[in-house]
Amino acid sequence: MGCVSNTEWSRDSNDRAEPQLTASEGAVEAETSPLKWYAVQTRSRHEKMVARQLEGQGFATFLPVTTQMRQWSDRRKMVEMPLFPGYTFLRMTYQPEQRLRVLNTDGIVGFVGVQGRGTAIPDRQIEHIQNLLMAQVPFESHPFLKVGQRVRICSGSLNGTEGILVGQESDRMLVISVELIQRSVSIRVQGYEVEAIEERNGA
Repeated sequence: MGCVSNTEWSRDSNDRAEPQLTASEGAVEAETSPLKWYAVQTRSRHEKMVARQLEGQGFATFLPVTTQMRQWSDRRKMVEMPLFPGYTFLRMTYQPEQRLRVLNTDGIVGFVGVQGRGTAIPDRQIEHIQNLLMAQVPFESHPFLKVGQRVRICSGSLNGTEGILVGQESDRMLVISVELIQRSVSIRVQGYEVEAIEERNGA
């Protein structure tokens, strides 16, 4: 699945992010930037390395992983793989010096956002993915969904988790999305109580 066409990353001819920021942009950001979640695009298979480097710089990171069975010619082994290949999340204040530190980190292509400027991800979208992983319930990748009946699980280990309900009554799935990177995962909601919720801006 590719990203939507208006999602771009600032990069130079070597596929590296261009650390450029005007003085006026920096002044505004320094005044109005609380801690928020952002996504960065990484080079292929650099997600874990990027997360470690960012943590070493003092940033809080979130790299969701899933365990998969991989087959080699001589053995099979369970390995941890990124749930969203090519992306790592970090929590930061989007200020000039912080932005440049991130962009200069080895393995990072750039922030995910319009024209290379990072776009904040709503906290609840990250929290829903974290809740899903902590609950250790079966889930799978799902085509990204933007529209549909939004519901909230109101029982069990996933109580409070929100997503889009799809499927028939006998085989209903809850699709949980991180909209900025156009990625979704799904879980079966059989056995959970769900309630409809009103659509909110920025959900």
